[in-house]
Amino acid sequence: MIVHWHRRDLRATDNRSLEAAASTEPVLPVFVFDPEILEFASPPRVTFMLESLSELRAWYRERGGDLLIATGDPRDELPRIAREHDADRVVWNRDYSGLARKRDDAVRVALTDAGLEAESYDDALLFEPGSITTQDGETYAVYSYFWRKWRDREKETAYPEPNGDQLADVSGDSLPSLADLGFADPEAAVPDGGMGAAHRRLETFCDGPIYRYADQRDEPAADATSGLSAHLKFGTIGIRAVYEALERAAADAPDEAAADSCEEFASQLAWREFYAHVLTANPETVTENYRSYEHPIEWRTDPDALQAWKDGETGYPIVDAGMRQLRSEAIVHNRVRMLVASFLTKDLLLDWREGYAWFREKLADHDTANDVGGWQWAAGTGTDAQPYFRVFNPMTQGERYDPDAEYIREHVPELEDAPPDAIHDWPNLDSEERAEVAPEYPAPIVDHAERREAAIEMFEAARGDD
Repeated sequence: MIVHWHRRDLRATDNRSLEAAASTEPVLPVFVFDPEILEFASPPRVTFMLESLSELRAWYRERGGDLLIATGDPRDELPRIAREHDADRVVWNRDYSGLARKRDDAVRVALTDAGLEAESYDDALLFEPGSITTQDGETYAVYSYFWRKWRDREKETAYPEPNGDQLADVSGDSLPSLADLGFADPEAAVPDGGMGAAHRRLETFCDGPIYRYADQRDEPAADATSGLSAHLKFGTIGIRAVYEALERAAADAPDEAAADSCEEFASQLAWREFYAHVLTANPETVTENYRSYEHPIEWRTDPDALQAWKDGETGYPIVDAGMRQLRSEAIVHNRVRMLVASFLTKDLLLDWREGYAWFREKLADHDTANDVGGWQWAAGTGTDAQPYFRVFNPMTQGERYDPDAEYIREHVPELEDAPPDAIHDWPNLDSEERAEVAPEYPAPIVDHAERREAAIEMFEAARGDD
């Protein structure tokens, strides 16, 4: 018998490690609630995870197997489970953060010391870290070069799911509740978890929205994105299955523009892998700047401004809409993520790590590699050629990507009766005009033009420019 240790692969379909185990011996699926990992979790993500685990357990039970649940240090729990069920091998799919790799190394040592075989597989990405490099064997720091190689390489096909004959005949315990794990109910209405929800979202996306993706993916009010980010983070759907669906959609594209949209979606999948490669090669970037400067960046300390940003009370409508969506839905549209990150770092001049920590607490789809990469990109400390002078204008961005203020009014009810022009020009209105248009909505807490200049000066000082 072989133990398969589920982690960020809460699915039975297109699961490389599970398929490898089930193809040789009966497999015993296990999930371990690791207190050390739970220290970095949050109510939205644990809610999504528990729902996904419940569905995965039901999938196994319908086929005569079960998902064993344990709580504790996997260095202790996995050898114990293997001994109790006469298993001689434990297999799992790799994760790429520094914390995950440290845990995997420790578990491997514990299993070896217990006389058990340990084997891990690359599963979460189409191309594992280290497989796409420069001619010198270095990890790419510029996405466009990475994308060309990623796009042109042959991709693996999805792995088959195990059948009932390949599953161990065991019975597992019930799942713990949020409270059992020490978490309160989430503030947000968390997206549905599980394999079924993931495949429904993929099917819906490929039935039409994917063909509008290139034109509408930056419009937060448009239904033009996949909604798969949390599912890819928790592995309720396999990346090979997603890519195969993308290829089928591209083959069925009604015209060249629709086919180009499919390729644009592929490029976003490649961004996800690019950041995973960068984090694997640079695990310190979870807490340190990727790009070094001659002098420290003199970030400001302003608790009131930080709280206004968290609460969606900055007086910049598109920013506030994004921050309120984060609280209410545990997700934020990708274009808006860039805007709120730029606003925190370039308008409020606050350290990107403050924003990263808040996103980690509130997002259902928080992924260390993607979030660190995205935050550092927006802050001007990440993978880019000359990013420090990139400062998004929240007014023009709102007008461009939410021209009718549909997204803004959905999440900022104080503005639901305000005309779009007034919403997008809100920071430029005088106090009397604001009182007439939306008396309950706050005035802007900073002047964007002034802070843009201050941000550039701050970075030029860090660079050592005269």
